[in-house]
Amino acid sequence: MDNNDILIRLRYALDIKDQDMIQIFQLGGVELTKEEVQKVLTKSEESYDAEDDEGYEDEEHIKCTNSMLESFLNGLITFERGPQKTKDGEPMKPDRSIRNHSSVNNVMLKKVKIALKLTSEDIIDILDNAGVSITKGELSGLLRKEGHKNYRQFGDQYARNFLKGLTIKYRG
Repeated sequence: MDNNDILIRLRYALDIKDQDMIQIFQLGGVELTKEEVQKVLTKSEESYDAEDDEGYEDEEHIKCTNSMLESFLNGLITFERGPQKTKDGEPMKPDRSIRNHSSVNNVMLKKVKIALKLTSEDIIDILDNAGVSITKGELSGLLRKEGHKNYRQFGDQYARNFLKGLTIKYRG
């Protein structure tokens, strides 16, 4: 599953309008016009190496890079929960968690969990609605930092089912 597909599915699941997409990208530090957002939200016929963080662009399609997706996810957190402040009252700079393409799904799960204020039980229910059963222990491994001894990779099939479950929960 590529980054554009994740954005398309998230947008559909959460019923995010074009104007809100622009605002979410801005909150994450990426300036896009409405036309550019629409080009990002299209599927490409060509395969794309997402580890190459150079944005590919053609007339009808803009490839979503790892940093662009993470900016969107950070913007989604700010959009849903408001800006986080440090003890000094300064706005905090969000961390960059996507190290490579294999960590994209795990980071997406964590950041959507934060943005939507989901509990572990909520995520288990969301996956259950999509036909996937997972234990709290397995979920804990998915939410760990990459490199932790109990870290588990959140595969594409799990990610698809999570986004399908979000669609069921938020769109009925």
